[in-house]
Amino acid sequence: GRGFAFRRKQKIEQQYRKLLKKRRQVHSQQGDQFTDTYPEHLKHLYLAEEEKLRRRRRTPDGSVSSEEKLNQAADGCGIYGYVCLMIISVSRTCTFPSRSVVTQEKFKNKTSNQKAKEEYEKIKAEHARKKEEAEKRRQQREEAQRLYKKKKMEAYKILSKKTKKGQPNLNLQVEFLLQKIQQNT
Repeated sequence: GRGFAFRRKQKIEQQYRKLLKKRRQVHSQQGDQFTDTYPEHLKHLYLAEEEKLRRRRRTPDGSVSSEEKLNQAADGCGIYGYVCLMIISVSRTCTFPSRSVVTQEKFKNKTSNQKAKEEYEKIKAEHARKKEEAEKRRQQREEAQRLYKKKKMEAYKILSKKTKKGQPNLNLQVEFLLQKIQQNT
């Protein structure tokens, strides 16, 4: 029959459908978020500003003069043509140095996310440097141990040699001690 496994399957399917529905709602909200909505009584000002920005982007490439474009923008605005023309001319003549200072300050002042990223990069670089130093120390230690063991083995081979009768070979031991004394001086 329909036991616990079937009920569990239905519950999982329901959760999946709920998740899909939430995702669709989020996507629709995100789409609405980026559309420009202007107040009705100021709409003509915003549109004129957009047009001005569009013209600014086109001027290096286009051959039409900026005055002709101003006239076209004024004609396109209809009733508010004169107002558009005035706003554009005023915005051209008035320069706002305070705006540039603010934008430069914005770039200088980092957000908390940027600060956290930089701090993370610093910590990561520090860890990498420490790891590299530890690796170098380990390799040096291993090399020193290898040389020490090699030297010790050679000394052991010389000192452990025996004569035919099984006695220690004193001649080799004395030569070994002589070499050691010569190396130290």
